[in-house]
Amino acid sequence: MECRESVIHYMSWGFIVGAVAYFHKQTRTYTAYGRYVLPALTCPAKLAWFFQELPSFLVPAVFLLTTESHTSLGKRLLLCTFCLHYFQRTFIYALLTRGRPFPLSIVANATIFCSLNGFLQGHYLLHCAQFEDTLLADVRLAAGLLLFFLGMAINIHSDHILRSLRKPGETVYRIPHGGMFEFVSGANFFGEILEWCGYAVATWSLPTFSFALFTISSIGPRAYHHHKDYQRKFEDYPRSRKAIIPFIL
Repeated sequence: MECRESVIHYMSWGFIVGAVAYFHKQTRTYTAYGRYVLPALTCPAKLAWFFQELPSFLVPAVFLLTTESHTSLGKRLLLCTFCLHYFQRTFIYALLTRGRPFPLSIVANATIFCSLNGFLQGHYLLHCAQFEDTLLADVRLAAGLLLFFLGMAINIHSDHILRSLRKPGETVYRIPHGGMFEFVSGANFFGEILEWCGYAVATWSLPTFSFALFTISSIGPRAYHHHKDYQRKFEDYPRSRKAIIPFIL
């Protein structure tokens, strides 16, 4: 398949514009799922996470299986790291989650976004990306992958801590402790932001930077809202804990 350069360009800039607009919306209101869910038609959390995350795994996986074998191993390995995150979210996190039901409108919007992003990242890496064989590129790749896997470990560990706060069927909220929760209220969000920023550094491209920016704009404000919600609910909430960036914000 030949590179659809104009499609990749416009999709990337569409993500950037969407990220700015979504950040503006998120700073003024909550996205209505989880603790902020409003009365609406809903889907069980396990099914919601499975169906909305699946396209981000499935679309790149199809690209990997159907692309000619002469595509460089490096490109395939980079896309495999993207698929690894969404394999975990689709088949492991979705099975284990104890979250509240999701509004169907949120699930539909997330499924569309994940489908578009799966195409953007998969098509760009396998059919458009050109990597320089330089020391700087090698350093960026190593540093980016290190950040990606560190972020993924933080994200998975933080999700485990949050799940351990509830028994099956419970929807109560308690103060999380341990891991990065000792530093920030949104430790799971911090880990995911670190992942995609690392991925963007490793690939050094507009499509991956646009996705990293959208991630920051989406879950960064949500971490701040969670932080304020914890402070309102719990008088003994740790005062030294920040919202999303350790020691800073």
